[in-house]
Amino acid sequence: MLNKVVSTKSILQIFVISFSFILVNGCAVSANDSEIAAGKEQNAPTVASEAKTSTVTKNSTSKSKIKMVEGSPADTVRVFYKNLRERRFKEAMLMTNLHFAVEGLSDAEMQDLNSDFEPLAQQVPVDIEINGEIITNNLATVTAKLPNNETGQIELTKVELRRERDQWVIITADKDAENLAKKAGKNYFFVLRMDIHHGEAEVMMQRIAKAQSVYAMQNGGTFADLQTLVSLKLLPDDINDSKSTGYRFSIILGQNNRKYYANAVPEFYGRSGKISYLLESDTSDQKARMKSNDNKGQPLKK
Repeated sequence: MLNKVVSTKSILQIFVISFSFILVNGCAVSANDSEIAAGKEQNAPTVASEAKTSTVTKNSTSKSKIKMVEGSPADTVRVFYKNLRERRFKEAMLMTNLHFAVEGLSDAEMQDLNSDFEPLAQQVPVDIEINGEIITNNLATVTAKLPNNETGQIELTKVELRRERDQWVIITADKDAENLAKKAGKNYFFVLRMDIHHGEAEVMMQRIAKAQSVYAMQNGGTFADLQTLVSLKLLPDDINDSKSTGYRFSIILGQNNRKYYANAVPEFYGRSGKISYLLESDTSDQKARMKSNDNKGQPLKK
């Protein structure tokens, strides 16, 4: 049996890890930060001035919300989350520093990605409370109450923006990810999706190896087909559905069920994945061995 089984992660979880709630490079605000962002810093200007001047917008209500100015950093954050919540994902992404990844997408290609962004829309509260805005030259910080991607709790969070092409852009990813998006263009999210699917397919193959090992210990050294392992809850139901992993899995039994091999192939080669996987039992030492390769979407041969 393979020595380690890694917990599988959804595309949303990978995005969260990579991009801090995927679309906001935010962090929790300390007491001093929140006071400054709310416009409580002594001697801070209260109105916007020349580009080289640091400006702070004060709160305008007792609920720590600020007055919105169309096109301002705070308004950009508000519109971004509104687009995200209302499932206008392309419009939302165009407001970020990953806009290179969606600018060339056709409607059909964007529709293909919608299912990946859907969980994010479900996380966005109906009302986003924006508490403050600081502008320094071509950079800005907006403080808003947003859900923590780990706890789900609403926290005061800083959202970073920069001035680009006469508009404010939300910084959603670090420089390396931004450069990769520039290079990959509209293929960026599809490449990211395939990388995620490759990892999930490999994890699922490891789970098959573990399930077969457990089954063999309970059944005199024999192995089982895929549906038997699913029915015994040794494998998850979604192994039968490529939607969760982008892969199709199969198990072939041999030698009176005392040997097996399992295949994993991408549902849509070049879109849901490129790597094919083969897991094969070895009766000599009761271990399962896996190999992988780009086989143009076809199963690997033993």
